[in-house]
Amino acid sequence: MSDIRTLHKGEFLELRRDRHWEYVRRVKANGAVVIVAVTEAGELVLVEQTRIPLQGKTIELPAGITGDSDAVAGESFITAAHRELLEETGFTATHAEVILQGPTASGLTSEQLTFVRMCGLVREHAGGGVDGEDITVHCVPLPSVHGWLMQKHAEGYFVEPRIYAGLWFAQNT
Repeated sequence: MSDIRTLHKGEFLELRRDRHWEYVRRVKANGAVVIVAVTEAGELVLVEQTRIPLQGKTIELPAGITGDSDAVAGESFITAAHRELLEETGFTATHAEVILQGPTASGLTSEQLTFVRMCGLVREHAGGGVDGEDITVHCVPLPSVHGWLMQKHAEGYFVEPRIYAGLWFAQNT
């Protein structure tokens, strides 16, 4: 019953219209992973980076797109989570498990997020991302995360709400 039309297609995104609704679809991806990683010392691993659409810095859980290039086409969510954790934070993990999957922003995009819990972390390098991402890694003790996030917000950072879902999973499952 749908009548999907492409309004614009870029290198990474496609703007679509289905009846009265316009939304975005990623061109070369099969979803995104959000990583809930806690160190052996009980610290939640977070990343800080500049996000161009917001024209500012964000605090986020490590995350990334799955299957978004020929080199990683068809990769699993677990494989993508391992790749993104290492690229962004410099950590490897001995264990990873999918804990939740659902829509990113169901009124805006068809993208689905997959939350992956990762533990048994080992620091391999400082992290920082790839392709000019300029990521700063923060390892925040679980009991201090809320206050730390409130301080970052007061300093003008955008704090991504997914952190709170990840924090619940880190503390309750």
